[in-house]
Amino acid sequence: NEVIPAGLIKKLDKSGKYGQGFATTEYLAASLLDMDFHVLKEVHEGADVMKFEEAVLGDRGLLKQIPSRYRTTYFNHTMGGGYTAGYYSYIWAEVLDADAFSLFKQKGIFNRDVAGSFRQNILSKGGTEHPMTLYKRFRGQEPTIDALLIRNGIKN
Repeated sequence: NEVIPAGLIKKLDKSGKYGQGFATTEYLAASLLDMDFHVLKEVHEGADVMKFEEAVLGDRGLLKQIPSRYRTTYFNHTMGGGYTAGYYSYIWAEVLDADAFSLFKQKGIFNRDVAGSFRQNILSKGGTEHPMTLYKRFRGQEPTIDALLIRNGIKN
Protein backbone atom coordinates (compact mmCIF):
# COMPACT_ATOMS: atom_id res chain seq x y z
CA ASN A 1 0.00 0.00 0.00
CA GLU A 2 2.91 2.34 -0.52
CA VAL A 3 2.92 5.15 -3.07
CA ILE A 4 5.47 4.72 -5.85
CA PRO A 5 8.15 7.39 -5.38
CA ALA A 6 8.09 10.22 -7.94
CA GLY A 7 11.74 9.57 -8.77
CA LEU A 8 11.00 5.98 -9.75
CA ILE A 9 8.09 7.07 -11.94
CA LYS A 10 10.38 9.55 -13.66
CA LYS A 11 12.98 6.82 -14.28
CA LEU A 12 10.32 4.48 -15.70
CA ASP A 13 9.08 7.22 -18.02
CA LYS A 14 12.62 7.98 -19.22
CA SER A 15 13.37 4.29 -19.81
CA GLY A 16 10.29 4.02 -22.01
CA LYS A 17 11.73 6.73 -24.25
CA TYR A 18 15.07 5.02 -24.75
CA GLY A 19 15.99 4.69 -28.42
CA GLN A 20 13.22 6.94 -29.72
CA GLY A 21 15.64 9.09 -31.71
CA PHE A 22 16.86 6.04 -33.60
CA ALA A 23 13.35 4.61 -34.00
CA THR A 24 12.02 7.91 -35.37
CA THR A 25 14.94 8.27 -37.78
CA GLU A 26 14.48 4.71 -39.00
CA TYR A 27 10.75 5.29 -39.47
CA LEU A 28 11.30 8.52 -41.41
CA ALA A 29 14.00 6.89 -43.55
CA ALA A 30 11.58 4.13 -44.59
CA SER A 31 8.90 6.72 -45.32
CA LEU A 32 11.21 8.87 -47.41
CA LEU A 33 12.61 5.86 -49.27
CA ASP A 34 9.03 4.87 -50.11
CA MET A 35 8.47 8.36 -51.53
CA ASP A 36 11.78 8.22 -53.43
CA PHE A 37 10.64 5.13 -55.32
CA HIS A 38 7.30 6.65 -56.19
CA VAL A 39 8.69 9.87 -57.66
CA LEU A 40 11.17 8.19 -60.00
CA LYS A 41 10.68 9.52 -63.52
CA GLU A 42 11.76 6.28 -65.17
CA VAL A 43 12.84 2.82 -64.10
CA HIS A 44 15.34 0.83 -66.07
CA GLU A 45 14.97 -2.92 -66.37
CA GLY A 46 17.63 -4.59 -64.29
CA ALA A 47 18.11 -1.55 -62.05
CA ASP A 48 19.78 -2.42 -58.76
CA VAL A 49 17.20 -1.76 -56.07
CA MET A 50 19.67 -2.20 -53.24
CA LYS A 51 22.13 0.32 -54.74
CA PHE A 52 19.30 2.83 -55.12
CA GLU A 53 18.29 2.27 -51.49
CA GLU A 54 21.88 2.59 -50.29
CA ALA A 55 22.36 5.82 -52.24
CA VAL A 56 19.22 7.60 -51.06
CA LEU A 57 19.66 6.51 -47.44
CA GLY A 58 23.32 7.53 -47.59
CA ASP A 59 22.38 10.93 -49.01
CA ARG A 60 20.25 11.45 -45.91
CA GLY A 61 23.15 10.67 -43.59
CA LEU A 62 22.02 7.28 -42.34
CA LEU A 63 24.83 5.08 -41.12
CA LYS A 64 25.76 2.10 -43.30
CA GLN A 65 26.89 0.29 -40.16
CA ILE A 66 23.29 0.14 -38.90
CA PRO A 67 21.21 -1.39 -41.67
CA SER A 68 17.52 -0.58 -41.82
CA ARG A 69 15.01 -3.20 -40.75
CA TYR A 70 12.79 -1.96 -43.57
CA ARG A 71 14.65 -3.18 -46.65
CA THR A 72 13.06 -2.57 -50.03
CA THR A 73 13.28 -6.19 -51.10
CA TYR A 74 10.98 -7.42 -48.34
CA PHE A 75 9.23 -4.41 -46.85
CA ASN A 76 5.71 -4.85 -48.20
CA HIS A 77 4.68 -1.28 -47.33
CA THR A 78 6.88 0.10 -50.10
CA MET A 79 5.29 -1.53 -53.12
CA GLY A 80 2.53 -3.75 -51.79
CA GLY A 81 -0.27 -3.80 -49.32
CA GLY A 82 -2.01 -0.78 -50.83
CA TYR A 83 0.30 1.84 -49.31
CA THR A 84 1.92 3.21 -52.47
CA ALA A 85 3.91 6.13 -51.06
CA GLY A 86 1.71 6.26 -47.99
CA TYR A 87 3.91 4.71 -45.31
CA TYR A 88 4.54 8.20 -43.91
CA SER A 89 0.88 8.31 -42.84
CA TYR A 90 1.69 6.44 -39.63
CA ILE A 91 4.10 9.06 -38.38
CA TRP A 92 1.85 11.85 -39.65
CA ALA A 93 -0.94 10.34 -37.54
CA GLU A 94 1.42 10.38 -34.54
CA VAL A 95 2.18 14.07 -35.18
CA LEU A 96 -1.55 14.89 -35.26
CA ASP A 97 -2.22 12.79 -32.16
CA ALA A 98 0.55 14.38 -30.11
CA ASP A 99 -0.21 17.92 -31.30
CA ALA A 100 -3.95 17.61 -30.59
CA PHE A 101 -3.35 16.02 -27.19
CA SER A 102 -0.94 18.83 -26.30
CA LEU A 103 -3.90 21.24 -26.47
CA PHE A 104 -5.79 19.05 -23.99
CA LYS A 105 -2.72 19.02 -21.73
CA GLN A 106 -2.39 22.81 -22.01
CA LYS A 107 -6.07 23.58 -21.33
CA GLY A 108 -6.85 20.64 -19.06
CA ILE A 109 -7.35 17.00 -19.95
CA PHE A 110 -11.07 17.15 -19.16
CA ASN A 111 -11.68 20.63 -20.55
CA ARG A 112 -15.21 20.58 -21.98
CA ASP A 113 -14.56 23.40 -24.46
CA VAL A 114 -11.55 21.64 -25.99
CA ALA A 115 -13.40 18.31 -26.05
CA GLY A 116 -16.44 19.96 -27.63
CA SER A 117 -14.29 21.64 -30.27
CA PHE A 118 -12.61 18.32 -31.04
CA ARG A 119 -15.98 16.62 -31.37
CA GLN A 120 -17.49 19.44 -33.45
CA ASN A 121 -14.53 20.13 -35.74
CA ILE A 122 -12.93 16.70 -36.12
CA LEU A 123 -15.07 13.74 -35.09
CA SER A 124 -18.42 14.88 -36.47
CA LYS A 125 -17.15 16.24 -39.80
CA GLY A 126 -15.68 13.13 -41.40
CA GLY A 127 -14.62 13.91 -44.96
CA THR A 128 -16.94 16.89 -45.44
CA GLU A 129 -14.11 19.45 -45.59
CA HIS A 130 -10.39 19.47 -46.18
CA PRO A 131 -8.77 17.79 -43.14
CA MET A 132 -6.29 20.64 -42.52
CA THR A 133 -9.13 23.17 -42.48
CA LEU A 134 -10.90 21.10 -39.83
CA TYR A 135 -7.74 20.60 -37.82
CA LYS A 136 -6.88 24.31 -37.80
CA ARG A 137 -10.44 25.11 -36.76
CA PHE A 138 -10.02 22.77 -33.78
CA ARG A 139 -6.42 23.56 -32.86
CA GLY A 140 -6.15 27.18 -34.01
CA GLN A 141 -3.02 26.39 -36.01
CA GLU A 142 -1.42 23.79 -38.23
CA PRO A 143 0.14 20.87 -36.36
CA THR A 144 3.81 20.96 -35.48
CA ILE A 145 6.15 18.08 -34.75
CA ASP A 146 7.18 19.58 -31.39
CA ALA A 147 4.63 17.71 -29.25
CA LEU A 148 5.67 14.38 -30.76
CA LEU A 149 9.34 15.09 -30.16
CA ILE A 150 8.62 16.06 -26.56
CA ARG A 151 6.40 13.00 -25.96
CA ASN A 152 9.09 10.72 -27.34
CA GLY A 153 11.81 12.34 -25.23
CA ILE A 154 13.72 13.70 -28.23
CA LYS A 155 13.10 17.34 -27.30
CA ASN A 156 12.64 19.00 -23.93
